[in-house]
Amino acid sequence: MQDQLSDGHTTADPVSEEAAVDASRRRGRRNRRTDWRVGGTAVRAWNGRLLVVAVLSLGAAIFVGSLLQLLWTNPWAPLASTAILWVGMLVPVILAFRAGRPAGLLRFRAADLVYALALGLGLRLFDGWVADAASRPFPASDPTPSWLLTEAIPAGVVGPLVEEFFFRAVILVAVYSLLRRPAGRLAAAVAAILVSAATFILIHVVDGSLPLFESISVGAVGLVCATLVVLTGRIWGAVLVHVVYNASMLLLLAAGGILSTGL
Repeated sequence: MQDQLSDGHTTADPVSEEAAVDASRRRGRRNRRTDWRVGGTAVRAWNGRLLVVAVLSLGAAIFVGSLLQLLWTNPWAPLASTAILWVGMLVPVILAFRAGRPAGLLRFRAADLVYALALGLGLRLFDGWVADAASRPFPASDPTPSWLLTEAIPAGVVGPLVEEFFFRAVILVAVYSLLRRPAGRLAAAVAAILVSAATFILIHVVDGSLPLFESISVGAVGLVCATLVVLTGRIWGAVLVHVVYNASMLLLLAAGGILSTGL
């Protein structure tokens, strides 16, 4: 249906144009991704280039942090070195989310709290079993204000947040996105979980924050958190699992310090 103009030209019916626009919008809504695991434009920038940036940034942070501890003989040197390491992790995280926000990755659900308590405490029990097998003594630490500032808050809050966004967001999502089409979703998921967990273990061994035999417990945390992200498509469950795992250890340290002081 068209309206004839006086000069012989025609114009499309406004009603038809509006219907076409509405149809286009409906198609856009249908095509909009709600899960990064099935692809989408937001994760296309999370590719091999991002992985290279992440590795280089992490390597530079390890080098600078190690050099700082070697040259600066100060009680604050370990914390400063850890802060440099976190900055090295945060740089690729910021670049990744500036390039695109994978659909559903930042979504939060109440189930994430359940996962955090069940898996976080379960991992701590597993760590206790590993400690007993290795004949490791019960840990203790004096819960002073300086301990809270230099160890408890960094290890209980900052560390899990930064590490999970680096290893289980940037590394895991980038590896999965790279392999999803050529290798298939299952193979991509397995590879992403293993690479994420392996690099997570490596960073703890390299920076000297744990003996080598404790990598078993750290590896379990990495595998569980990575699997949780792949299965749910969300990052916050992994962050909270890591928080519960670390916080439970901090509580044990404080309890051990209080008991040893009392005795």
